[in-house]
Amino acid sequence: MYTIKQFIFNQFKLYSIITISLIFSLFLLMVRVKLNHSFFYLFLVWNLFLAIVPFGITTYLRSKTNIKKIKLVLYFGAWLLFLPNAPYIITDLIHLRLSADSYLWLDILVVTSFACNGLLLFYLSMIDMKNILKTYINKTALHYLLITVLFASSFGVYLGRFLRYNSWEILSNPKYLVLDILNILSHPLAFKEAWLFTILFGIFLTIGFWVFQHVYYKQVLELSE
Repeated sequence: MYTIKQFIFNQFKLYSIITISLIFSLFLLMVRVKLNHSFFYLFLVWNLFLAIVPFGITTYLRSKTNIKKIKLVLYFGAWLLFLPNAPYIITDLIHLRLSADSYLWLDILVVTSFACNGLLLFYLSMIDMKNILKTYINKTALHYLLITVLFASSFGVYLGRFLRYNSWEILSNPKYLVLDILNILSHPLAFKEAWLFTILFGIFLTIGFWVFQHVYYKQVLELSE
């Protein structure tokens, strides 16, 4: 029987590279803590954990065969809920404005490293979900669904960065979250920044996904051979 352990073993080289990259980010952060005697950027560890969650969901789903549609819908919902946490780390670059001049270059390395890992996990999870869904829906519908997911993730990043919502609040505090979303959708002219960010960041994620797919299918898959 094909299990998640067998799946991870078959993808061992790819996951080894991801692990090394994650460990290097943590190493840079520890160096930063040691040199600056500050724990300010430790929140990046939590943000990176949240970025791993959607990747973990798609890794689990890819290890399964013949997933029931209702089960897939539930997992897809959970995946979509946590997915914006991965590209969200890019916006943590905003904290660099609070960095002191001493070791500013190190702060840049730390935040950029975590942000790149967030994007890596984001795009890998997107590709995994694409491979999962292609057996359930046709190619055209899947294409538009993925585009929608990319822009929805961009909107989710806006909600997290500027309105300070997190993934848990759709369960713990859904009322105000839904009201804010409806307010933005119904009064677009009053929330120009929200739409501008969503569109531009969505284009950024879409172009990045297009480029990443080409690199992935030409290079990364060779590691599994």
